[in-house]
Amino acid sequence: MMSAAQPINATLYEHLNYNFIRDIAPVASISREPNLMVVHPSVPAKTVPEFIAYAKANPGKLTMASSGNGTIVHVSGELFKMMTGVSMLHVPYRGAGPAVVDLMAGQVQVMFATMPSSIAYVRSGKLRALAVTSAARSTALPEVPTVAEFVPGYEASAVYGMGAPKATPPQIVDTLNHAVNAILGDAKVQARLADLGGTALPVSPAEYAKILAETTEKWAKVIQAAHIKVD
Repeated sequence: MMSAAQPINATLYEHLNYNFIRDIAPVASISREPNLMVVHPSVPAKTVPEFIAYAKANPGKLTMASSGNGTIVHVSGELFKMMTGVSMLHVPYRGAGPAVVDLMAGQVQVMFATMPSSIAYVRSGKLRALAVTSAARSTALPEVPTVAEFVPGYEASAVYGMGAPKATPPQIVDTLNHAVNAILGDAKVQARLADLGGTALPVSPAEYAKILAETTEKWAKVIQAAHIKVD
C-alpha cells in the first residue's frame, strides 16, 4: 500500500536504499484525500483571504501545527506559505492526534489537517474549516471552498494506492488493477470513502504512474525550497 509518504520521502530522505519510482510497479490508485485548512475558533479570519490578510498583518505570530516534519500535513502548509507569502511558525507534533488536540486547545492556530483527523471536529464546531486543499470541493464538506478558489493553482492531497515489485508481470498488474477498480465502483465503498473525506480514484496503472511522478516532482520543489529536514 502506498500513500502520500512515498512521493514525499523520495526527496525528504537523502540516503534511501531504494527508489520507489524505479523499483515499484504502480498497480492501482484507490482514493484521493484532501486535507482541511482548519483554524482555532479564536482566529478572527473566516475565509482564506481574511486569513492571508491577518497573517500578513501579524507576521510570525501564527503557529502552524503538523503531524511531523515532512508529512503531507506539513508540506501542504509549506506550499500554502510559498504561494501566499505568509509567515507562520511550523510546530511539528508526533502524529495528528496530539496536534489536533493542541489546535482545539488554542495552543496553535492553524493546521492543514487530514480529513479523518479533523472532519468530526469541524462538524461539531470545535474547529473552523477555511478550505479544502484539493482542486475540487469535497463531497464530505461541499460548503467548504477550496484553497485554489483564492490561491490559483494550489493543490495538495494524498493519493492512496497499491504497488508491486517492479518485475511483476504486466498481466498480474492488470488483473489486480481491474479488481481494485471494480471494488471502487461499488456504491458502498464510494460512500465509505466519502465519509472519510476521500474520493474513489479508479485509473489505469499508467495513469497512476503519472500521478506518482508528478506528485514526487511537486513535493521535491516544496521540500527543497522550504529546506525541510528530518532527524
